[in-house]
Amino acid sequence: MRNILTILFLALTSSVVIGQSMTSAADNDPAAKKILDKLKKEYDTYQSMEVDFDLILELPGQESETQKGLVIQQDEKFKLQLDDRSIYSDGEYVWLYVKKNNEVQINDADMGDEANMLSPKDMLKLYESGEFVYAITAEPLLDGKKVTQIEFKPLDRDSEFSKMTLYVSKKTSEMVQMKVFSKDGGRYTLKINDIAANGKYSPEVFRFDESLFPGVHIEDLRID
Repeated sequence: MRNILTILFLALTSSVVIGQSMTSAADNDPAAKKILDKLKKEYDTYQSMEVDFDLILELPGQESETQKGLVIQQDEKFKLQLDDRSIYSDGEYVWLYVKKNNEVQINDADMGDEANMLSPKDMLKLYESGEFVYAITAEPLLDGKKVTQIEFKPLDRDSEFSKMTLYVSKKTSEMVQMKVFSKDGGRYTLKINDIAANGKYSPEVFRFDESLFPGVHIEDLRID
C-alpha cells in the first residue's frame, strides 16, 4: 500500500540519467532548483489542494492498468479516491476502505503507511530534504507540449525507488506529470489533469462515514 500511495504523487522515467559525479545534495542543478523553488513558493500559498489525476501502473508480468483518482489535501488532512479503494485522514486517524471487500481498516494517523502519502505539495519538500540529488535532464514534448524534465536520484542506496522524474510545463510552470521506477521492476506514471487550490471543505470530508457503506466490515487497529 505504501508504494501506491507514495507513487500517487511521485513517478519516474528518463532516457537520460544523472551523472555519476553527482553524489550529494551539494551537486544539485541550480537551474532545476530555481524551477522547484518557484513551484514550492506557489504551492505554499495554498490553504488546500484538490488534484484530479490518472495513475498508470505497469507491474512485471501484468497488463498495464490505469485508475482515475482524486485527492483533497488540507493541512494534515486528506481524502484519496481511486477506482478500487479510498483513504481518509482527519489528522488523527486514517481509514483505508477496500471496495471489493467492503472492508475498512482504521489506524492512528502516525502508525499507518498511508500517512506516507505525498501530494504534489509534499513532493516538493523532497528537494529540500538533502536526501536526493536532482538535475534538469531534458526538455522533451509531453502530449504535444514542451516540458522541463527534472530527474531525482535517491542518495540512499537502500531506497525502494531507483529514480524519480518530475515534468513541469515550460509555458505555465505547472507540474504536469511524475513518473517512478521501483527497484522491484514496477513502473508508475501519474498524469495530473487538474489542480484546484483553496477550496473550502468540511471536517466530514476527511472522515469515513460507515453509514454510507451498508454491511462494511470494520477492522479497528487503533492503539487507544
